[in-house]
Amino acid sequence: MLTAWLPTAWTALLALGQATQPAGWEALLTAPQWLGALSLSLWTGLASTALTWWASAWLLAQGLVHRRLSRWLKGMPVMLATPHAALAIGLVFLLAPSGWLLRLVSPGLTGFELPPPWPTTQDPWGLGLILALAAKEIPFMMWIAASQLQREDLRRRWQAEYAVALTLGHKPRDAFRHVIWPQLGPRLAWPLGAVLAYSLTVVDMALVIGPATPPTLAVLAWQWLQDADGLTQQQGAAAAGLLALVSGGVACCAWGLASWRAAPRKRRSFPSQTRMDELDGRRRWRLSWPTGSVGIWMLRCLYASSLLALLVGSFAGLWPFPALLPTQWTTGAWHSVWQSRETLSTTLALGLASASLALVWSVAWFELLPRAWEVRLRPLLYLTLLLPGVLWVLGMHALSLYAGLDGHWLGLLWAHLLMALPYVVLALSPSYPVFDARYAQVSVSLGRSRWSFLRDVKWPLLKRALASAFAVGFAVSVAQYLPTLYIGAGRFSTVTTEAVALAAGAQRSLTSAYAWLQWCLPVAVFGSAAWLGRPRKFPQLSTRSST
Repeated sequence: MLTAWLPTAWTALLALGQATQPAGWEALLTAPQWLGALSLSLWTGLASTALTWWASAWLLAQGLVHRRLSRWLKGMPVMLATPHAALAIGLVFLLAPSGWLLRLVSPGLTGFELPPPWPTTQDPWGLGLILALAAKEIPFMMWIAASQLQREDLRRRWQAEYAVALTLGHKPRDAFRHVIWPQLGPRLAWPLGAVLAYSLTVVDMALVIGPATPPTLAVLAWQWLQDADGLTQQQGAAAAGLLALVSGGVACCAWGLASWRAAPRKRRSFPSQTRMDELDGRRRWRLSWPTGSVGIWMLRCLYASSLLALLVGSFAGLWPFPALLPTQWTTGAWHSVWQSRETLSTTLALGLASASLALVWSVAWFELLPRAWEVRLRPLLYLTLLLPGVLWVLGMHALSLYAGLDGHWLGLLWAHLLMALPYVVLALSPSYPVFDARYAQVSVSLGRSRWSFLRDVKWPLLKRALASAFAVGFAVSVAQYLPTLYIGAGRFSTVTTEAVALAAGAQRSLTSAYAWLQWCLPVAVFGSAAWLGRPRKFPQLSTRSST
């Protein structure tokens, strides 16, 4: 267990050490852009996290009340497999002044013969970044919540309590709000913290679709860290440390506010009947709002249209505005991708190796570590999720230099493993630790060894969770941008680094090809995981007697 515990702690200490240099903080506080960049980071991070939390809770309530949640979750693996950068690039091609949405209504409804000078992407208010972050994180939160709802012990208890609330005359929405959500919400605290930390400190999506003058503080820190001057690099490290402090402070305030709001509900589960009567009129207009099916449909359309824009753009040659489709089609972008297939092989090798190692390590973590220790030590693994990505890569880079792994494939694999490991543990935590211990007792009573029990009973029953966790680890590895740049020292390129680098240029077709490829790889692995995790079907015995 020390193989991940010690590097994680060492990386965090090195990162915090670099972020506490006095010279860097002095340079940061005298920089003219840092306050505006910090304000943008807070606005985009908090707004996208609040939108994610509200939309996820609303969709879960709608899905459970109308019994459509299982149907909605069938399309979630495709959304989960979509990397952040690929979705951001697709949204840019969709929402840009020369994008598909404006082409659909031009020149008929708008009269535009040329793209208007509208800041629809990289807008100074960060609205495009907020939309992209919320669209990417809503499926993640719903998938984590669904994994909790699929636990047999919790599902049976919550169904019974929900049924009791309905028999007492409460409406389905009120029963969900006052029975299920107060128990489900606290279980989503760690995933929500990861969403908040990522939204406040994202770099790749902010480079593609975020504001540019000034950028967010994470992008500004990344730009300073790329400078050759040592003082400027310390300034970037201080900016990363400031992001860590802000993220921790916001998380503590949110936790305190949630605890304060939850305290009065300990005395009563439902509002009084008088209060319910007062709210009846207020609820009537809520019933006229679109149902959750409309929200899921809008989310799916957003993903489908963004990915379709990438696919069409990858074959586009000459595409003047306001033509809806390109006037010339070409395969030149895909030919260039094929010529640089070493990038694809590097991405596949890193993804498969890091996901496999993370899955093996996670299974060993749950099998060998006592339950009490596992609960206490798990927050250390989640440091990768909670610390800013810019700050975390500083610690990983310093540790790789110390170990002599900088610029080597083994060092890059270790960096991807550290980033994928907490997500794999998070994916397995709802099912693996709560596996029914009675199966093990029956296996021991039959004289079977522990290895036989794991191989023949436990792992086959958990194959769906194991396959899903592997797919999550692969998708996380494919999406890594900063660790590949820093630990790889520019010697290794992946489809993500190529897509983000090309997004800043004018090569639409090549950018679309790499972004589409970045999406195809995790989707293929998620599809394989769904096929491997399908339930076994046993032949049914005929009840007809033979003659």
